[in-house]
Amino acid sequence: MPPTAATDIAILARAPVPGRSKTRLIPRLGAVGAACLQQRLTARAIDTAIAAGLGRVVLWGTPDHRHPSIAEQAIGRRLELHSQVDGDLGARMLAAVAASRSAAGVLVIGTDCPALTPDHLGAAAAALAGGDEAVVIPAEDGGYVLIGLRRPEPAVFAGVDWGSAQVMAQTRERITSLGLRWRELPPLWDVDRPADLDRVAALWPWLVADLGTR
Repeated sequence: MPPTAATDIAILARAPVPGRSKTRLIPRLGAVGAACLQQRLTARAIDTAIAAGLGRVVLWGTPDHRHPSIAEQAIGRRLELHSQVDGDLGARMLAAVAASRSAAGVLVIGTDCPALTPDHLGAAAAALAGGDEAVVIPAEDGGYVLIGLRRPEPAVFAGVDWGSAQVMAQTRERITSLGLRWRELPPLWDVDRPADLDRVAALWPWLVADLGTR
């Protein structure tokens, strides 16, 4: 059952620019194919967030929310657009949390986890509604695919080695040191490496159709 109070969902997304999107997948997909996959993953993340029916959904785009590929995502969708702030990933996530208007908290996700479902989002929102001050869904590679907070907590994002296999471990340490009541949900996997494409093709072939996977 969804929580009674609306929970914001913030999605951090990169514009699908060939040569700058999903660069680790370019050897399998080529620059254009990798950018196209980025666009499809972004659309899936938005649809998942909206389908969860939790509250306001905000797409935070980079380099700018007015980039055509970002702006077009709002067409026909109940979606707000904002530009990500400058700084590392932690600074950008913190800004998205701080911009939330929901007293129930905000869930921050990226676009690289097609395994994330509305039920996962509902469970994370229910954790916050049940009294937890933070909730995290780890990623199998050592990062995380979702973090939810009742209020901005700058120390949670400070000094984290973003992009490394230590992100989740460091985040656990920071949340624990703050004395927050929190919950860790079962891990999911995201799409970062060429081998991940085989998992995507087996489960959601439309995401990689005609992208040149081999």
